[in-house]
Amino acid sequence: MKKIKVLQRSELEHVKSHGGIERYSRNPDPQLHPLERAREYQRALVAVKMEKIFAKPFVKAMDGHTDAVKCMSVARRPGAPLVSGSCDGELRAWNLQRLECGSSVPNAHHGFVRDVVVSPDGTRVLSCGDDKTAKMWQLDPQLTEFEKEAVSTFHGTSIANGIDHHWTKPLFVTTGDTVDVWDYHRSAPLSSFEWGCERIITGRFNPAEPALVASTAVDRSIGLYDLRGNSSIRKVILKMRSNAIAWNPMNPLTFTVANEDCCLYTFDMRNLNTSRARHYDHVMAVLDVCYNPNGEEFVSASYDKTVRIWSVGRNQSRDVYHGKRMQRVLSCHFSPDGRFIASGSEDTNIRIWKARSDQKLGAMTDREKHAIAYRETLKDKFKHLPEISRIKRHKHVPKMIKSLSDKRRVMRDAREQKDKNRRKHSKPGRFPRIPVKKRHVVKELE
Repeated sequence: MKKIKVLQRSELEHVKSHGGIERYSRNPDPQLHPLERAREYQRALVAVKMEKIFAKPFVKAMDGHTDAVKCMSVARRPGAPLVSGSCDGELRAWNLQRLECGSSVPNAHHGFVRDVVVSPDGTRVLSCGDDKTAKMWQLDPQLTEFEKEAVSTFHGTSIANGIDHHWTKPLFVTTGDTVDVWDYHRSAPLSSFEWGCERIITGRFNPAEPALVASTAVDRSIGLYDLRGNSSIRKVILKMRSNAIAWNPMNPLTFTVANEDCCLYTFDMRNLNTSRARHYDHVMAVLDVCYNPNGEEFVSASYDKTVRIWSVGRNQSRDVYHGKRMQRVLSCHFSPDGRFIASGSEDTNIRIWKARSDQKLGAMTDREKHAIAYRETLKDKFKHLPEISRIKRHKHVPKMIKSLSDKRRVMRDAREQKDKNRRKHSKPGRFPRIPVKKRHVVKELE
């Protein structure tokens, strides 16, 4: 009798424990699976619907302030506390692990706390207010506690609207009537810059070139300053004012500004006469902007009571967060790990949101991780198909946002049609076509 040799495997070799998942052998030959693409499309459709069904971005509202939350900041390291400043002059430090207030300084400034920043090591907090001073506070990151008295007080000649800390050195910059650079151990500024503007709104240090500072001003300008030569480098004037500016931490040649015309503009500092991208989903003035530490997306806060998340290079927002009780959002910030977003609004609350609205909080098994990765791959593979792109693009927004968005769309289409008719019925070259990325730029100065 002839013996036949066959492969024989025991299922116990592939199952780790009782009740585990058995191994499934599959032949990947496409001839045996003629409906594979249709099956994957159906799974992608289910995956993008699940993303909308399980979208629960809101985590918690942290109350304690008695006035609008004007500004906030987090140190650039994991586990750092969130520091916020309100319009009644109060500073608060929040423990982001427990989502509770650690300590507060009730009368840190007389009047508004205009801006606040935490040093890179998380041990010092710098704030500026309406009393024409910038103050340094000692902060214990482990206990999330302030020292009740300021370590140092720096007196300026005008009210400082913005403050930012150097990425490596014990320096900080304040912006008011001038751009002033301060040292920890000196009572007078090291350098002062002035470029024909009566008021400067905010200033930020570049993360890769620490001697470079970018600022926005009330004359609708964006300026660049070099600390090494104590000089102004370049300046560009837009059609409307920019309220905030943020550098991309992973691509330090680019920055994004939050503008009064309901848009955000991303610029390359080497070419300021045109923007790299125009982000236009907001329907009212944009008040703040902050980048994710990975440099792939940023968050914006607006006067229209919403928070929007944008992917770098995309014109439309990836997601929008809003609440029934949330009022005008004055500030926003990413957590150091990029998984959460904090927003401060006029209703005195700081709200914590998930950066991914359908993200599961807590521990996940390997099987869940693989399933999530598989669904994300399918959504990316079929994202250009009409049904999937329509579901992914749809967002529920308040009626006011919806009506204003429709109105702005009608106005934009009418304006484009009018420009098209002018070019059609005029001499060639009389009304040249201006690209969208250049329309908001008035002129560039050097």
